[in-house]
Amino acid sequence: MDTYLTELFERDLLKLRDELNSFKNEDNIWTAAEGITNTAGTLTLHLLGNLNFCIGTQLGKTGYVRNREHEFSATGVPREKLVADIEALIPIIKNTLPNLTDEQLAATYPLEFYRPKSTAFYLAHFYGHFNYHLGQINYLRRILETGL
Repeated sequence: MDTYLTELFERDLLKLRDELNSFKNEDNIWTAAEGITNTAGTLTLHLLGNLNFCIGTQLGKTGYVRNREHEFSATGVPREKLVADIEALIPIIKNTLPNLTDEQLAATYPLEFYRPKSTAFYLAHFYGHFNYHLGQINYLRRILETGL
């Protein structure tokens, strides 16, 4: 597989790390603004769970077991733990995606979310999903800490 998607995931995982480190008040990682359901911490746990499971387990055979309910119910996970988990995910991405063959990318992804589609399709989907929530985290941080 071409390494462009690996590079994009790594770049944006580092952006997620930087977003969390940009919170001046760590408590704000677990604070939701009025009318917003999820906190930056919740979204981070969700992104970590999604990529660890959908790429790590399904494609890299890491054995990660996802607890999606926990992603949305946990609170107060320290920033240092979230950052460490982001940094631990990068090698999983870097060791999995470049090793996928053209045949694996063209094959139907092992899990059906919406309808059977190729692994390449779902990798693009996972990247878009990641960036959607990364943007939410950025806006939420700025709303909570700068009053935008």
